[in-house]
Amino acid sequence: MDRADTRADNGDAAARARFEEVVREIHEPLRRFLARRTDAAAADDVLAETLLVCWRRYDELPPEPLPFAYGVARLCLANAQRGSRRQRRLAGRIAAVDPPRDAPDPVGDDRLAEAMAGLPARDAELLRLWAWEQLTPGEIATVLEITANAASIRLHRAKERLRDALRKIDATGGHDETTEGGRR
Repeated sequence: MDRADTRADNGDAAARARFEEVVREIHEPLRRFLARRTDAAAADDVLAETLLVCWRRYDELPPEPLPFAYGVARLCLANAQRGSRRQRRLAGRIAAVDPPRDAPDPVGDDRLAEAMAGLPARDAELLRLWAWEQLTPGEIATVLEITANAASIRLHRAKERLRDALRKIDATGGHDETTEGGRR
């Protein structure tokens, strides 16, 4: 157990109050610092990690904590970027060894995106697990904590709903002109 955890366990309210003041002071500048360097989701994750490191290293915080926090944020961002690069390399190696089965491309198919957006969230998640993550109904059952039979039935129904949604999109597509009054 580190010092910060021990301090929290001992109920050091003064340290907590001081840290909350520090957070109020550094939160927004750190958020802007990170937002200029990465996407919003990564910035939020790195900000949370930075504040955690600052809490754990509370005893090392200088009287002016912002520059210290910028240094911590810079290192946390570098770690996050290295992790992201490792994940991409790993995904590339896995794709080379075990290429994905024929699955719809989740990127670049506006029809599919529109149809998926119109489905209930439960159906959309089932279809994503099946098509994009390449899971079998048994594996989907494990993820969703349902029986394999229930996963198969729900997947079948979700596929039917997706098919219907795609048919509706295809039926409405290309019919922009109107024939009001029976004349063109």
